[in-house]
Amino acid sequence: MKYHKLRAGEASGTYVMESPVTEADILRMAQQLAMSRLSKGQALTEPKQVFSHLQTLLQYHEHEVFALLLLDTKHRVIGFQELFRGTLDGASVYPREVVKIALEHNAAAVILVHNHPSGDPEPSQADRTLTTTLKNALNMIGTQTLDHIVVGHEGCVSLAERGYL
Repeated sequence: MKYHKLRAGEASGTYVMESPVTEADILRMAQQLAMSRLSKGQALTEPKQVFSHLQTLLQYHEHEVFALLLLDTKHRVIGFQELFRGTLDGASVYPREVVKIALEHNAAAVILVHNHPSGDPEPSQADRTLTTTLKNALNMIGTQTLDHIVVGHEGCVSLAERGYL
């Protein structure tokens, strides 16, 4: 993790502060750490850890953001990409663009992700409909949709766990 106020501690996974930090610094560092946990080559084995990283990345946005976590055949991360930004309560998501990004990265699988700025991660009917639309479009190119995760301050909801996939 590269941050000018931090250096690695003696014990693995610890850091030493070199100067005082603000709340904004702490949030930025947490987001950088979460991003590094979702970086190329990382294997996604613990859904709850993935939820935690995604929540750190997306929960503080004041507008809706739709992103893709792109995975290889062994469900290792190829990349995490924010695709669409919207308003307080919605973002326009275009299946054509989602398919294009999956093809560009040669993704065998994806996890769809978006946030609810309201803080409540409960999926809407529109979220469930979008999931079906994107899953069908991605199936046409041989890319599996593993999950659609909705992020809020109150936590994350997996549409796969809810049976919508």
